[in-house]
Amino acid sequence: MSELIDALNQLQKEKHIEKEVIMQAIEDSLVAACNRDFGKNAVVKVNMDRETGDISVYVEKTVVEEVEDPATEISLADAKMIRFHYELGDVVNIEVTPKNFGRIAAQHARSVIVQKIKEEERRVVFEHFAHKEKDIVTGVVQRCNGKNISVSLDDKTDAVLTEKEQVKGEVFKPTDRIKLYIVEVKDTNKGPKILVSRTHPELVKRLFEKEVAEVYDGTVEIKSIAREAGSRTKIAVASNDPNVDPVGACVGINGARVNAIVSDLRGEKIDIIEWNDDPAVLIENALSPSNVISVEVDEEEKSARVVVPDYQLSLAIGKEGQNARLAAKLTGYKIDIKSESQAAELSEELDFGGDFDEMEDFDLEAPAEETEEVSELTEAAESSSEEEESFEEEIPEEPEQ
Repeated sequence: MSELIDALNQLQKEKHIEKEVIMQAIEDSLVAACNRDFGKNAVVKVNMDRETGDISVYVEKTVVEEVEDPATEISLADAKMIRFHYELGDVVNIEVTPKNFGRIAAQHARSVIVQKIKEEERRVVFEHFAHKEKDIVTGVVQRCNGKNISVSLDDKTDAVLTEKEQVKGEVFKPTDRIKLYIVEVKDTNKGPKILVSRTHPELVKRLFEKEVAEVYDGTVEIKSIAREAGSRTKIAVASNDPNVDPVGACVGINGARVNAIVSDLRGEKIDIIEWNDDPAVLIENALSPSNVISVEVDEEEKSARVVVPDYQLSLAIGKEGQNARLAAKLTGYKIDIKSESQAAELSEELDFGGDFDEMEDFDLEAPAEETEEVSELTEAAESSSEEEESFEEEIPEEPEQ
């Protein structure tokens, strides 16, 4: 069995599989095999010498006065023949190693070793990628399986980029190298299952951490991110060092840093804005590249009313509302954008409505002189009305014909 020990030592060196783990597994498998031969009641133990690899099989039996179950009991007289000091109730280990047990043990050892190698390789792969969960890796496109793409992450591990996690419009061919975000790593019976994505917003964040040293070391912090994969991303950054410009650090000299990330994202546009704790300033920055005239914020309702120049209304809203939509995601506020003229018209309507309402609340009183004149006119009108009524009474009725 010295060859087995040599093989285990080699496995430990190359595969990083502990020799003790395999030896224990071999012993357990042999116990299961022996139980079939010695009966289910028998207490079988298998011992593998850690130095030589020799294997012995023992059956545990209890010393009793009269034997009722030979598989588990031994008489006191027989026990004393093995060792004189045994007494009633002691447990005796009796060696029962079969003659051809070496061949059986070798077969079991081989199957256990093969199984343990597979399990250990799966464990190593799982732990390796489990540490990379929520991070990015570089993969090589292998083939397209329908609408899914098979990507090789290393020599032994593949992942599937599903249609849902692909950016619309991106086309890959075999041998293309692409950056992927590891969403989750699952340990299954068939080995680790690695879920990857090209659409996740965190992909952009991790790319900035890889490309921008200030982001990686925490000098510049990415506070918020909003992404529409394949089209545009907005990120808000803040600096923890007053001497470092967060936007400039992310853009790089002549845009070198951000352009490298845009290249990894295959042309996706990236807007980098400076974070501000004041929601009004943050919303103004988020609507870049549009200029903003004013921002009114309702922090309780998490909403904002923004006024922009007439000629920049379409720029502020963006194509199909994208700029405003991303700004809302980035800031967490519902944003209502009005042009300057629209805001003026709305203000006039609100002002008119406000004056009218105020007039209803006023206590309108006329001067005293005007009050007397009004009283005289009222009395004259009432007198004239009485005369008309008396005149109508004096008119005789026409006789009936």
